[in-house]
Amino acid sequence: MHTVAVLALDRVIPFDLSTPLEVFDRVRLPDGRRPYQVRVCAISPQVQARGFVITAPWGLEGLADADTVIVPGRAEGAPPPAEEALEALRQAAARGARIASLCVGALDLAATGLLDGLPATTHWAAAPELARRHPQIEVRPDVLYVDNGQFLTSAGASAGIDLCLHMIRRDWGSAVAASAARLAVTPLEREGGQAQFIVHAQPPVPRGSALEPVLSWMEEHLSEELTLELLARCAGMSPRTFSRRFREQTGATPLQWLLRARVRRAQLLLESTDHTVDRIADQAGFGSPTAFRERFKRVVGTSPQSYRAAFRGREQT
Repeated sequence: MHTVAVLALDRVIPFDLSTPLEVFDRVRLPDGRRPYQVRVCAISPQVQARGFVITAPWGLEGLADADTVIVPGRAEGAPPPAEEALEALRQAAARGARIASLCVGALDLAATGLLDGLPATTHWAAAPELARRHPQIEVRPDVLYVDNGQFLTSAGASAGIDLCLHMIRRDWGSAVAASAARLAVTPLEREGGQAQFIVHAQPPVPRGSALEPVLSWMEEHLSEELTLELLARCAGMSPRTFSRRFREQTGATPLQWLLRARVRRAQLLLESTDHTVDRIADQAGFGSPTAFRERFKRVVGTSPQSYRAAFRGREQT
């Protein structure tokens, strides 16, 4: 089991302490197993987090064998973190633990020196301060998160959810991450400066809507040529009415929805099968391998081959 230690560096911290607790603790593998054990570690027995108090069963010793350590943000005006806490982070990194920060937690992670020479992000309001204190860090204030492999940083609170899902995605693949995303009720698409590799569910549609059977039919026929006229006919509407209602209920045009659905299917096939790119292009409905490579890279930010090499899910043993 993968141990995630959430480290509170102050007695009072913002609400993003609860983000990794909620996201990682709810993850389940297809067979129902929990892949993560989450620990709350702190420098004091109790941590106040905006309206509620969390008891921390672990002190800094909880980092000693953690696979992932997460540093949430702290309250504005908090004193510098204790040197013993920074040293515990350095020791965790030295033995190979993955270290991630949420929101302004990047300032504390940067104080360890572990981010020196690397790109990093934080909440946009704290980005100038991070750059001022640590000029050796390449601060990227306009992205949701930055993944350097062992060290990761995220922007605001909601971007912290994106980062947690990204780590789940790296560990267990898109199917497990997609399930976690649905439980976290994350937005379908997040705009940002880097590719978001999480596979999200399609936008929810109100029950009883005329679009429900149409969307199910679209999912079942992704490999076929689906025109706006054909979809409108299936819904019993004119193309203009269908497009308007589709956008109202999903937040996307029919063609945008189709593209995301096809990319989502391609991602799953790239991770879970050894099918060739040409075959996946056909199975996902892209028409040709060239169109598949072009559109996949535009949406995901990398080629299908690179995606498969970097993000293939681990064998779940």
